[in-house]
Amino acid sequence: MTRTRLTWLDALRGYAAAVVALFHLSPQVIGLDRHMAIYRHFDLGRYGVLLFFLVSGYVIPMSLERHGSLRRFWIGRLFRIYPAYLLTIGLGLLLAAAGWQRLHRTLYTDTTASVLGHATMLQDLLGLRGVVRPFWTLSYEMTFYLIVAGLYAWRRHRSSAWWAGGLALVVLLLGRDLPDGLFPRGRLTAAVLAVVVAASVFRYVRGRARIAGAAGLAMVLLPLLNGEPTEWAGAGSSSGAVLMLAVMFAGTVVYRAQHRQIDRRAAAAALTLVLIAAGLNSWLLTGTDLLRGGTVATAVAGTFAVAFLLRHRAVPSFLTWLGVVSFPVYLLHMPVLVVVTRLLPGRPAAIGCAFVMATLIVAWMAHHLVERPGQRLGGRVQRHLDDRFGPDTPATVPSTEGGTPSTGSFGMQRESV
Repeated sequence: MTRTRLTWLDALRGYAAAVVALFHLSPQVIGLDRHMAIYRHFDLGRYGVLLFFLVSGYVIPMSLERHGSLRRFWIGRLFRIYPAYLLTIGLGLLLAAAGWQRLHRTLYTDTTASVLGHATMLQDLLGLRGVVRPFWTLSYEMTFYLIVAGLYAWRRHRSSAWWAGGLALVVLLLGRDLPDGLFPRGRLTAAVLAVVVAASVFRYVRGRARIAGAAGLAMVLLPLLNGEPTEWAGAGSSSGAVLMLAVMFAGTVVYRAQHRQIDRRAAAAALTLVLIAAGLNSWLLTGTDLLRGGTVATAVAGTFAVAFLLRHRAVPSFLTWLGVVSFPVYLLHMPVLVVVTRLLPGRPAAIGCAFVMATLIVAWMAHHLVERPGQRLGGRVQRHLDDRFGPDTPATVPSTEGGTPSTGSFGMQRESV
């Protein structure tokens, strides 16, 4: 058993990643009919993803505010996420070249846009499929990073309740009327977004945050107006895309309310609105799935609440370890599933056992051989940039629990960059 200040977040993130992986495994083990029967009553995949988003929303303020440095934040994000992400792209392309996996046709019909979308991780909000299907959620993570960094640059980072509640109200009141694909499809929009993201990160690195921050805040228009430019977008609608952001901001609201950075009554109101929006969104759009949507939303909120209430208790070491490798588990479980089903056709029990063991082994290897070297490289880059440009001006951010936060997005236990 492990007990430190933030191991509950590692455990929760590892659990969410495992839920998503097992959701994708289930058709191979219990059969598609039984899988769909469960899905019609409870969407385990959505449950895992929303729980992941809620945890990310809680964690990112710690990652950003610990040093008060937007440069450090972005170097940390890029060198934590991209190494495992690029590894997964490479494996996916290798499996496709071997004929073991079929790439989505958008990668052939919109190749330039797909390359640019993968470079920025915004492919889902461009209506494009990723090399690996779980990539779609990274579009919302990246959008959230850009918006939160923009809020921080303009010293509005403690307005989390307004953002969470406001986005939830958009879902509830305007969801049906939001345009799902306002921006032009194809390489033009992808190129514009790539330039905006690259220029923003460059300005953050140079210590010039205000213009980059304005661009980051403007990124809210992407899910708001372009949430489903094609039928392949993961959110299903602009309303659904806005809801993803609302859930992440809900995690931030919990963090700020816990540390008395915002009024707790405002926090409770915002969280209630997000919960209602998450439960009603599908029903408001289609008139169906009221029970399933409400059940998933309640389960996500309940799971997070139980973990939060038990945060001072000891956590099983395996769950903590699973949280550390949760990002490679999340990214790499689909390539592992492709290989396992190819090698063990028609053997459900063997597929299930092999999948679990192989996913954990591959995730452990990716963490030690790819993620941790990436973090060390990021540390060297950070020191070089500080030497060249001087440290960017840190904001004065009071310590919340004392000491240094020991966890970061996607299961990184140490925010060393």
